[in-house]
Amino acid sequence: MATFHVMSGAHHGATQPKVRKIGIGEVWDAFWLGLDDFREKPSHYVFLCLIFPISGVALITWSSGANLLPIIFPLMAGFALLGPVLALGLYEVSRRREAGLDSSWQHALEVRDSPALPAILAVGAFLFALFITWILVAQYLYASLFSPQPPDSLSVFLSQIFGTTAGWTLIVLGNLIGFCFAVIVLATTVVAFPLLLDRDVGAVSAIETSLRATMTNPIPVAFWGLIVAICLVIGTIPVFAGLAVMMPILGHATWHLYRKLVVAET
Repeated sequence: MATFHVMSGAHHGATQPKVRKIGIGEVWDAFWLGLDDFREKPSHYVFLCLIFPISGVALITWSSGANLLPIIFPLMAGFALLGPVLALGLYEVSRRREAGLDSSWQHALEVRDSPALPAILAVGAFLFALFITWILVAQYLYASLFSPQPPDSLSVFLSQIFGTTAGWTLIVLGNLIGFCFAVIVLATTVVAFPLLLDRDVGAVSAIETSLRATMTNPIPVAFWGLIVAICLVIGTIPVFAGLAVMMPILGHATWHLYRKLVVAET
């Protein structure tokens, strides 16, 4: 029964959340609203989100020191796949600000008290499984084109990647496969986590609502994905430091995009 509740929500017979059709202008509006949320107390949010650049640097240091050079880029790209769950606290801050409640950064930690926490963890586990699958696929692709053994040094690795036909094949196929993983994450979670914070509808319903929102608004959602990708690229410069700014803006904007895509409960 507990598992059923996690998957279906607290109210099994409740009507599925309704989605609305929006335009590119409303996606932009969600982004600017997210920027406005960030501007309220930017120093607090930057401090809170230092975990993102720190984690990025830690990933590079660990993979370089462990002869895992072939998966440095997959790790960096895959880290972005976990973005929706890592921004949970930011959705909560935007929710509280919208409701006229105190929106100090400490309230980001109140996600742990959400009645939908089990469902949130279930969707988070789904994203983590996708992340692990992406890393395994990236490893297999490298091994199939080169060798299961890691390169002897960074210079050897770079010469393999940029100086051989197999290397360019790896770049093209790797990016295409990574794009497919990113599309899956975007389509299944574009509103999933904000929805679960707002209503305990269950993991399955949250993912299904995200898919319906995507199918109803393929171009706006794709445009949102492009905004996210550009912001994450900018955020990696220099040495992931920009993520401390970009992640909170995107997190707040995701809440406002949810409000535009999903009809409010009456």
